[in-house]
Amino acid sequence: MRQDMLDGLVTFVIVAEEKSFSAAAVRLGVSPSAVSQSISKLEQRMRLALFNRTTRSVSLTEAGSRYLERVVPAVRDLTAAAAELGEASDRPAGLLRINVARAGYMIALQPILRDFLDAYPDIGLEVRIEASLVDIVGEGFDAGIRFGDLVQKDMVALKIGPAIDAHIIAAPDYLARYGVPRHPRDLLNHNCISFRHSSSGQIERWEFEKDGEKIELAVSGRLILNDSAALTQAALDGIGIAYMINGYIDRFLDDGRLVRILSDWSPDLAGLTLYYADRRRVPAKLRALIDFLRRRGNGIKPQTAGALT
Repeated sequence: MRQDMLDGLVTFVIVAEEKSFSAAAVRLGVSPSAVSQSISKLEQRMRLALFNRTTRSVSLTEAGSRYLERVVPAVRDLTAAAAELGEASDRPAGLLRINVARAGYMIALQPILRDFLDAYPDIGLEVRIEASLVDIVGEGFDAGIRFGDLVQKDMVALKIGPAIDAHIIAAPDYLARYGVPRHPRDLLNHNCISFRHSSSGQIERWEFEKDGEKIELAVSGRLILNDSAALTQAALDGIGIAYMINGYIDRFLDDGRLVRILSDWSPDLAGLTLYYADRRRVPAKLRALIDFLRRRGNGIKPQTAGALT
């Protein structure tokens, strides 16, 4: 049975019990117009009028009364089954599927992965790491993790970390051969390694900020990549200057294989966001991940993606 058909049957029974579309709407937690539409669709499928409607009252037709007698036991059984499943669903268990960009995995998930799985032994975790944005509902994911400015506006979005530092980096060998840029515009005379976003096809523009002055550059160079790990390796190989976020490059900065330049011009970029489709139906396994991140001190608060700041 289709879900909309089942919802229509439940609505039909409640309207019959309440003898009012408005009272049924209050009980169901929806608008009266939603109740009216649900009943109209059910009547269209049945090719029967189930209710007599006037401006003051709602009553069952003869066909509606006969239908109610047959439907009520089935709806009660389905409601009881749903309640039993609801009790089971309160326990965090099952496969939790997350779609995430590589940066999101390395920054948000990888550091907590072992502790989370130890804390919830009944949860299995499947993580698909890919650059392109996907329809997480259509692809069967429970949630996605992306930078906040990339999340679709109709998603429920939760910030899971602070703003991300951007770094301009290069290998010491490259800087020894071509010199160290002293101002962002000096980069226009350097071989910069560009990043093309798989989701939009656009090449990332480099942003800078210092003492209230903001600069955005469309840099150029002989190499364009769409993978951050490959971009990091190209910088390590001395091919050019790269624009990176922390997470990929920390250990290379620590061991001196990469060097930060123009650090006083580094801007704060939008932080990572966990997002999902339906605020009303958050599975216990996803709630467990959200709560785990909250306990780790991220202080995430639900909001629509369009309201992210």
